[in-house]
Amino acid sequence: MSVKTEKNMSMKLFARRVASRSNGRGTGKKSKRRFGLVALGLGTIGAAAIGVVVFYAVWAQTFDLKKVGEMPERNTVYDVDGKIYSRLAGANRLIIPLDQVSPFFIDALLAREDTRFHQHGGVDPRGLIRALVRNLTAGSVREGASTITQQLARNSLPLGGRNLHRKMLEAMVALRIEREFTKQQILELYVSRIYFGSGCYGIETAAQAYFGKNASNLTLSEAAILAGLIRSPNRFSPLKNPEGAANQRNAVLDRMLELKKINRTQAEQARVAKITSNPKRLPQIQENYAMDAVQRDLNVLLTPEQIDFGGLHIYTTLDPTVQNAATQALESHLSKVERQPNFKHPTRSEYRTPAAGEDSSMPYLQGAVVVIDNASGGIRGLVGGRDYGDSKFNRALPPANRQIGSSFKPFVYALAFSRGLLPGGAIDDGPIQPGEIRGAGNWSPGNSDNTYSGIQPASYGLIQSRNTMSVRIGELAGPEEVQRTAMTLGLGENIPAGPAIYLGSFETNLKDLTAAYTVFPNVGTRRQAYVIERIDDPDHNPIYRAAHVAIRALDPGAAWMASNVLEGVMTKGTAASAKSLGFNLPAAGKTGTTNDYKDAWFLGYTNALTCGVWVGFDQPQTIMSRGYGSALALPVWTQTMIKASQRYPAKVLPPAIPLARATVCANSNQLATNECLAMGAGYELTLPSDKVPGGACQVHGGMQTQLAQRLDDYSRKAEAVPNRVFQSFRRFFGRK
Repeated sequence: MSVKTEKNMSMKLFARRVASRSNGRGTGKKSKRRFGLVALGLGTIGAAAIGVVVFYAVWAQTFDLKKVGEMPERNTVYDVDGKIYSRLAGANRLIIPLDQVSPFFIDALLAREDTRFHQHGGVDPRGLIRALVRNLTAGSVREGASTITQQLARNSLPLGGRNLHRKMLEAMVALRIEREFTKQQILELYVSRIYFGSGCYGIETAAQAYFGKNASNLTLSEAAILAGLIRSPNRFSPLKNPEGAANQRNAVLDRMLELKKINRTQAEQARVAKITSNPKRLPQIQENYAMDAVQRDLNVLLTPEQIDFGGLHIYTTLDPTVQNAATQALESHLSKVERQPNFKHPTRSEYRTPAAGEDSSMPYLQGAVVVIDNASGGIRGLVGGRDYGDSKFNRALPPANRQIGSSFKPFVYALAFSRGLLPGGAIDDGPIQPGEIRGAGNWSPGNSDNTYSGIQPASYGLIQSRNTMSVRIGELAGPEEVQRTAMTLGLGENIPAGPAIYLGSFETNLKDLTAAYTVFPNVGTRRQAYVIERIDDPDHNPIYRAAHVAIRALDPGAAWMASNVLEGVMTKGTAASAKSLGFNLPAAGKTGTTNDYKDAWFLGYTNALTCGVWVGFDQPQTIMSRGYGSALALPVWTQTMIKASQRYPAKVLPPAIPLARATVCANSNQLATNECLAMGAGYELTLPSDKVPGGACQVHGGMQTQLAQRLDDYSRKAEAVPNRVFQSFRRFFGRK
């Protein structure tokens, strides 16, 4: 080999070594670069994961965990006897402590929903992996992975929809809940919050609704059924699907047996137990006019948040006996009216619910009833129409104002009595002459029957509801004073002051008019009508108590005198037909009829209750020919009060004030003299001591016959003026 050849070979070998070394160094650099990239990727993913966890953990801190323990319940409404009358607003839920829940249900719940509840801290990784494996094996979602704590978070707070984002937030909130609450507290909150179908929230409501018992008394079979409801409460309801409920129960029992929560004998006995639903009828929301009145007052007394959250205990003055009596009396009588041959309007039986957009006012005859306790002002019954389903317009309350007509007259007479007029005082029942009434021009209202009786005792004008006498008596009080008194009585704020007010030519509502009538049995004191006695919060702490407002609206003696005359309305006046209707109790009252028979009223009272009745159409129109209050409203009143008297006995109306006996002159309303007696104008009567005239008659002159004498027997009543006195009035005024 030549030197040249050897040299070339050495050069090639060197080149290969250099290339080999160079390639080795490149491969190493690539490997390091790959490792760095992988490490960077893993670090980025880890950092991102930590960032996501931190993000959701921080977000979870923004939720107020007090909301977890806040669960809306239905407000409970109680009647006057403290019995549950209805439920109102809120969810159908009864919250109870965990120690009042059957241990069978707690074990069944944990077996069904969260086996490792006492081991995990809010999120269960083992349960998550197990659910993932089973779902992958089945090829579909067969098992959830949410713990009870996660479910509580989801059901308590607005975490969003069913997606991964929601699940992450739910998990972080669940971890917070586990730190803030004990396991016992979490379970207690969960069993009261969960939905069990059929409108039932919480285990106590569900136990009563499905099995008619408290949650503490659930059997193993019943507990397993309710635990099996949670995932699909509507599909597996024992009321609608007993077979499906049995299958779910058996699955829960198998799981409990597997976990050794029960033994095989217990499981077999529960598995063969017959599913017998014995639901306890829970007090539901009563949709009626009385509850409408309760809701109205709640809206004034409390905030919307207090009402909507529920759990309140609302004690009312309502008496179901009186409420039902009024409801039945109104419908019973108005149905009879509709069958009368001279009734020319659509009847309730003909009514059909109008289509959307059509006029929804009621075309058939309507009515309303209010019953008030005289001693307190509490409303015992309130009916605002014939059918709450047809019309929720409450005709007993504002703004359902109607002209009250003659039912206002007793207040006019009472005012005149307070100014010296006596029940036997002579008043002309003749036609009112144009210009006779000051400030009224040619206004001359007549009597409803177009007849006139000449000079009569003032009491006759009220007993027989004579318009002409009532106007003349009103003039003794004056329209301004009558207006002020009407406002004091709570009948309105914009009442006209003209003389037409004497005949009730203004509008008010039935509740306020009935409350105004309590001045008569209460001797001048008006009781403010109310329906809510007390409101307690969910922990039974009082947050409202009724004020029991009483207002002195009339002179006591004058109110007693008017009441005494109103008793005559029931025996010989416009309401005398009450006896033929079966009403024979001590009572007083007044009919009312407006022009063209558009409104019919009767307001009356016993010593215990005051009841008002209105009858008419929603759109004012003539009800029927001669549709007086005595024919249309009085029968409803008598039926209601006969039934109510079984609970509130009607006794003789006591005077409650000192009375005296006096001989007075019918013409002067002063103490009678021998000349008064000679003219036939003197008569004897019982009246309040402070209403005994202070001097002798100045019209006839002569010597006073005797001094008034105080009565010790307060049960005596003012005696009717003898017929001879009526005749003496006629002779005195030159009438035959």
